[in-house]
Amino acid sequence: MGAAVKPTSDAGLPGAAVKRSLQAGLLVLCGLGLLHVSLFTDLCLRYVKEGMRLPLIASGVVLLVLGIASVVLDRAEEADEHHHHGHSGVPRVTWLLLLPALSLLVYAPPALGAYTAARQPAKAVVHDSDFDPLPRTSPLPMTLSDFTSRVRQDRGQAIKGRTIRMTGFVTPGDGGSWELTRIILNCCAADAQSVKVRIHGGPALPANTWVTVTGTWHPGGTLGTGSAQVGLDARTVTKVPRPANGYQDALPLG
Repeated sequence: MGAAVKPTSDAGLPGAAVKRSLQAGLLVLCGLGLLHVSLFTDLCLRYVKEGMRLPLIASGVVLLVLGIASVVLDRAEEADEHHHHGHSGVPRVTWLLLLPALSLLVYAPPALGAYTAARQPAKAVVHDSDFDPLPRTSPLPMTLSDFTSRVRQDRGQAIKGRTIRMTGFVTPGDGGSWELTRIILNCCAADAQSVKVRIHGGPALPANTWVTVTGTWHPGGTLGTGSAQVGLDARTVTKVPRPANGYQDALPLG
């Protein structure tokens, strides 16, 4: 009778060891990618709200630790002469993370902008309570949402004749027209909604140019009702840097 063959697993095979090392490397790569966009740069703010930065940093740290721990355990098992049981390694699903991880490290996709805003309807703006009196400041800083609700719901017509100042980016329209736009995120880019104000007059600027616009309400329909046009007759249009709170409908700075 032939000698009994001692059962073995593929855990000690060079190919299996290489595969496990590559899988662990993917975890490390994904962790580094998340830390790159959330801890060492502000790139994560292109895709998520500021409040999601800490969870992203925590996720990056966890992936990095898991990848390093997997490598350390593999090395320890290889050094154990009595190791005969199989080792599943990191799940194969981690291979699906290769392209996103490389993208975060090498080329981060651009922030949402005019392309997205032009292909979705403007967010419905509803004001649920009475409007407070407006300050006497001129020009009056307003968010695009506040301006929209005042135009269509403020029966007191408080913005009539007032010079308004708002900040957003350019979304080109038809016939050389354009809209001042803000994209708002509840959580991340997947739930993005846009608020738009049609600008009448002013220079035709490239898409995604961030600007601060001052002007007065563009007459059209009855102010304070749903028939009113959400538009502004521009007096000045000034280029500005993209603000850090670019995914919020925030007041203009300065």
